Amino acid sequence: MKRLARRYRALPIRARLSMLVAAAVAFAVAAVSVTCWFIVQRKLYDEVDDRLSGIGPRTLNPAQVSALLATCPQTTDDSNGRPSFLYLQVVTTDGKTCVLPDSEGVVKVTATDRQIAKNPNLRIRTSHNSADSRGNDVRVMTFNVPMGFGPDSEPYPDVAVMAAVSLKDTQRTLNDLALILLLVSGIGVIGAGAAGLAVARAGLRPVDKLTEAVEHVARTEDLSIRIPVEEDSEDEVARLSRSFNSMASALASSRELQQQLIADAGHELRTPLTSLRTNIELLTRSEETGRPLPPADRKALLASVKAQMTELASLIGDLQELSRSEGQRGERVQVVAFQDTVDAALRRARLRGPELKITADVQPWFVRAEPSALERAVVNILDNAVKFSPEGGAIDVALEKGVLTVRDHGPGIPEDELPHVFDRFWRSPSARALPGSGLGLSIVARTVQQAGGEVSLARAEGGGTVATVRLPGAPTAPPEAT
Repeated sequence: MKRLARRYRALPIRARLSMLVAAAVAFAVAAVSVTCWFIVQRKLYDEVDDRLSGIGPRTLNPAQVSALLATCPQTTDDSNGRPSFLYLQVVTTDGKTCVLPDSEGVVKVTATDRQIAKNPNLRIRTSHNSADSRGNDVRVMTFNVPMGFGPDSEPYPDVAVMAAVSLKDTQRTLNDLALILLLVSGIGVIGAGAAGLAVARAGLRPVDKLTEAVEHVARTEDLSIRIPVEEDSEDEVARLSRSFNSMASALASSRELQQQLIADAGHELRTPLTSLRTNIELLTRSEETGRPLPPADRKALLASVKAQMTELASLIGDLQELSRSEGQRGERVQVVAFQDTVDAALRRARLRGPELKITADVQPWFVRAEPSALERAVVNILDNAVKFSPEGGAIDVALEKGVLTVRDHGPGIPEDELPHVFDRFWRSPSARALPGSGLGLSIVARTVQQAGGEVSLARAEGGGTVATVRLPGAPTAPPEAT
C-alpha cells in the first residue's frame, strides 16, 4: 500500500487528477448501476409474486387439496409436456410434499415453508427463492388453504401449499441488464478519465505557463517576464499568477534599487576617497623628499583627512542602516518613550550647534519602534536644521500628541526640490559643499514608515523649513511596557 501511495504521489498532477476523476465517476456509476439492478430485480420479483398470489384461489380448491392429501406421498417430476413452468405442491409440517400431477416438478422445502404449515392463520404467506429437484431456480409463494368454501372456513391443519414459477426468464432479464450496466459503466469510466485528463490539461495550462516563467527566471534571471491573467478571474490559479507577477515586480524593483544604491554609493565614495588619497600622497611625498610641509598646512591637511575619514564612516553607517532587512528590524521593535528619544537627540543637537538657540516643548508620547533607529531619525532631522540654520539662529522643536515638528530659520528648500528630499543620495545643489552623504532623510523616511507613521518637509512661513513626523501611539505607556 505504501509503495502504491509513493507511486501515486510520483505521478504528474494531471495524471492524478484524471485518476481521481475516473475513480469518482467509477464509484458513482457503480453505485447507480448496483442500485438500478436491485430496483429492477425487486420490481421483477414483485411481478412474479403478483402472479403467484393468484395461483392458489384459481388453481386449488378444498376438494383438490383433500384428494391430493388422500393420495400422498404421490410425487412426480414430470410436467406431462405442459410448458407453464408452474409448480404446485402441498407440504406438511414434517417436510413431506404432495405434488399435483400436472406440476412442473418438485420444489425443495425450506424451514420457512414448514413454519407456514404450522401457522393456522389463512392470511399468512411468504415469498422466497428456492430450487426444484433438477437445480433450476424458482420463485416460491407458500400459503394456507381453507378446508371449505365459506368465508369462515378453517385452514387445513399442519398443511401449506407451495406455488412456484421458474426464474429462468427473470434471471435472463437481470443478466442482460447487468451486462448493459457493465458496458455503460465501463464506457462512462473511460470517458470520465478522458474528460478528466482534458479538464486537467486545460486547468493546469496556467500552471504550466507559471512553471515555464519560473524556469525562465531561474535560467536567465530576467525579472521582466509576466504571466497574462484575466482581470475578472478570481480562481486559485489566477491568484497564484497575480502573486507571481507581483513577486517578479517586487524583485525587479528591489534589484533596480540595489543597483542604484550600489551606483550611488560608488559615486559618493569616490569623492572622499579621491580627496583622502590625494592628501595622504601629499603627506607621503613630503616625507619622502625631505621637504616637510609648513606646520599650519600640515595641521590643515590632517584635519581634512580626519574630516574625510569621519565622512566615510558616516556614509558606511548609513549604507549599513539602509541594507538591514525587515526581519532584522522586527526583532528589536519595542515600546519607546518618544519624548525621551527627542530629548536625547536634542542634547546631541545642542552640542553640534552651541551657537544656536534651540527651544523645545516636548510632551509624553509612547510608540512602537526600534529605539536606536528612531533616535537616529530624529538626530538626522535636527542635524539638517543645525546645518542649514544661520549663525545665531533659532530652531523650534515641539512634540504634541505624536506629532514632532522641527522648524529652522535657514534659507529653506525650493519648491521644485521638495519631491526629492527623501530620495537616496539626493542633495540640493546649494548643499553640495556641505558635509553629508544624502542618506539622512532617506533613513528618516524608512524608519518612520516602518513605525507606521508619516514624515514630510515643507517651506515654513517667514522662511526656513519645517519637518513634521507623525507616529501612532498613546500619551501613556501600555501595561506590557511598564
